[in-house]
Amino acid sequence: MSDRLAMQDPRRQYPRPPFPRQPQPEPGLAGRMSPRPDHGEDSYVGHGRLKGRKALITGGDSGIGRAIAIAFAREGADVAIGYLSSEDADAREVIALIEKAGVRALALPGDIRDEAWNATMVERVVEGFGGLDILVVNAGHQQYRENVSKVSTEDFDATMKTNLYALHWLCQAAEPHLPAGASIITTASIQAYEPSDILLDYATTKAGIVAYTKALAKQMIDKGVRVNAVAPGPFWTVLQPSGGQPQEKVEQFGAHSAFGRPGQPVEIAPVYVLLASQEASFVTGEVWGVTGGAGVG
Repeated sequence: MSDRLAMQDPRRQYPRPPFPRQPQPEPGLAGRMSPRPDHGEDSYVGHGRLKGRKALITGGDSGIGRAIAIAFAREGADVAIGYLSSEDADAREVIALIEKAGVRALALPGDIRDEAWNATMVERVVEGFGGLDILVVNAGHQQYRENVSKVSTEDFDATMKTNLYALHWLCQAAEPHLPAGASIITTASIQAYEPSDILLDYATTKAGIVAYTKALAKQMIDKGVRVNAVAPGPFWTVLQPSGGQPQEKVEQFGAHSAFGRPGQPVEIAPVYVLLASQEASFVTGEVWGVTGGAGVG
């Protein structure tokens, strides 16, 4: 594995723009990206922080979700990943990496916009792993639109159902199964605090995720369950070239961060590991920004 943690200038640690134009149909495949994102395939080293835990991660085939899945597996957790069936090529790679880490893997292809599928995913994890104690709600829908007149009801509905409804359905289904010490982690965004004009519906859902997470945390601590959010800034994931940004912005993606580059998914995975682990035993109702210097709040 590469020595990712060796001291070095973080501004130069990973590729910097300009990047080539690389349009893909939604939801896109990470394997077609240039440069290929670092999800930790060859660089994440685990230390047993999640040994014996049982995790479900939505959007676990690519991007941040893929990095979380790899990290959790190498930290000792059994890992189930939810993803769309059209993302099967990426998902197969992740399942192989989870199994290579010596833990159990579970592939769950389906559409989280279907309420019943969320409950089914939870049931399959509980049956397959004998329980559930980490829920990472990460899958997201992002499609830019130039102005409000271009955001159709269909667009708005798809974003709301993927980013907010599914969050609620998953938490609702998981709640009866989560023991004291369990952790729920949601994925918000810098867009909740600094919304882009072309991401009207997406930014709205990310602000909603922040509010939902903080409210749910107040409920769940009565069961001994912690609930937190992670708010990424610009990360090099397939969400961007598959319609999340115009291609001219993909070319310069991350250039305006303090680092002059986008984050790589492996750089945010350790935050999810911490929040899932007992090391974060006094952390709940928080939003952890990983924004490349932009901050949150």
